[in-house]
Amino acid sequence: MKKLLISAAIVAGAAFGISGQAQAACGEFKMSDMSWPSATLMANVDKIILEEGYGCTIELIPGATTATFATMNEKGEPHVAAELWTNAVSVELQKAMDEGRLHSAIKGPITELGEGWWVTPETLQRNPEFKTVMDILKRPDLFPYKEDPSKGAFIGCPAGWGCQLANQQLFKAFEMEKKGWVLVDPGSQAGLDASMAQAAQRGDNWLGYYWAPTAPIGKYEMQLMDFGVPYAGAENWDNCIAVGPEKCGDPKPSAWTESVVQTVVTSEINAMPDLMAYFGKRIYPGPIMNGMLVYMEDNQATGPDAALEFLEKHEDIWTKWVSADVAAKVKKSL
Repeated sequence: MKKLLISAAIVAGAAFGISGQAQAACGEFKMSDMSWPSATLMANVDKIILEEGYGCTIELIPGATTATFATMNEKGEPHVAAELWTNAVSVELQKAMDEGRLHSAIKGPITELGEGWWVTPETLQRNPEFKTVMDILKRPDLFPYKEDPSKGAFIGCPAGWGCQLANQQLFKAFEMEKKGWVLVDPGSQAGLDASMAQAAQRGDNWLGYYWAPTAPIGKYEMQLMDFGVPYAGAENWDNCIAVGPEKCGDPKPSAWTESVVQTVVTSEINAMPDLMAYFGKRIYPGPIMNGMLVYMEDNQATGPDAALEFLEKHEDIWTKWVSADVAAKVKKSL
């Protein structure tokens, strides 16, 4: 309740307490409030810092990757997308950047993010020889499949997810069936999460696909594995691995493609040096973000409440993003 009251006070202060001079310096603009936890946390932290520290007036509007990019590119709004996963719009984004409509304020606003194959920390503790995925694939016996313990279980993506195709192709490229593995469809995200949680809580070995930042990765301290082979290039990934076995029958072994995440802004924001300097320094350490997502899940916290929790508990991080004067204004508002 205290946090909710504080949230309300901050919103009221933003609406009525900003001086005319501060408004003139920053003005009013819109930010995308993406639908997933890390993105809504970032947007709400930005809102508090920019309103209280820089005198901006910000409207948060709902968003998602492709829809937000389309309206930014075509209409110039919203003015900021805090956590835009740009692989899906890379060609169009590069064109918009080349033509000066959109700009990247920072590439990688969260460290240690991305997709790939993960194991439990206990798996590595028990098997220090596991340095890469290639090492693990030699030991399917340590990851017994419940329906046939003579084979190893690799937990892939649920049917219908884009990552299902990539995992099917990598399973084939690494000849995992010949090595004694089974590609397991968990059925749903709930099934995927439950599979990981059960293994982590029991101390069992587990090998499967997931992504970060997410609450399960943070809660169970899951470890992302190096594949032990290089990324085999965009041609192999985009035109074979990503399209699935029905469209390409000869995938080459490859590390997972890089997940590109950027804070993207319009020209109006790009013309504000103070704001661009803030966005350029605004980097969340991966373990801290994962911890915040665990907090959000455990407490059913909204974006505004999680933003307050972050600003109160991680002052050592966010105060490095801003000047001492801005930091003082934000701390005074909390």
